Amino acid sequence: MTSTIDRDRTTAGPVRPRAALFDLDGTLVDTNYLHTLTWWQALHQHGHDVPMAEIHRAVGMGGDRLLDHVLGAGHDHREDQALDDAHHALYATWFDALPVLGGARDLVRAVAARGMRVVLASSASADEVAAIRKALGVDDVVHGATSADDVESTKPAPELVERALELAGVEAGEAVFVGDTVWDVKAAARAGVACVGLLTGGVSEAELTAAGPVTVYRGPGELLRGIDSSPFAAVTA
Repeated sequence: MTSTIDRDRTTAGPVRPRAALFDLDGTLVDTNYLHTLTWWQALHQHGHDVPMAEIHRAVGMGGDRLLDHVLGAGHDHREDQALDDAHHALYATWFDALPVLGGARDLVRAVAARGMRVVLASSASADEVAAIRKALGVDDVVHGATSADDVESTKPAPELVERALELAGVEAGEAVFVGDTVWDVKAAARAGVACVGLLTGGVSEAELTAAGPVTVYRGPGELLRGIDSSPFAAVTA
């Protein structure tokens, strides 16, 4: 584990966080490359030749932002809905076989057992989030969930994280966000929430740490093993 988070302390000192906010794709389920492939297929169907590496770097954004990122803000937006629908149809074929990352279920249960409210905050659509929740099987400890359908702007805008804070009923300084992309890190930073980064989404540690103050673990299993020395043990009050 490499810890690079800047933990400035107020006079109140560190306290255990009251909420754990989790991204889903690439963080709890191993789906970033499935999104990369199905976005590539959708774009290819509509005559766009975009390298998979470029698509992968945009995964974590909502569909609208992703298309601007890979096609340019000046592309013909009249086909955006068709592209989004094509991606969704292709990705939905995986709904019954979404791979859960090792340690993910136990990590969610561990933070809940420590008295934190678990809220899921994903840039995916509501039905994609529902499919992931079914695969995870931890709804008995999940306090709430939000998706791209609940906000106007997806990551890296802070709205999803702010919405998750509202669902948890906590202030930004009382929560820790876990994500796997630079878009997660930026969204959390803009919302004022401490962030933990996981390398399971295919983004390098250097890229994650460059996006803002963040502690990086190889995956949910490593975070679980070190949970009592992680930002989940204490954040600034």
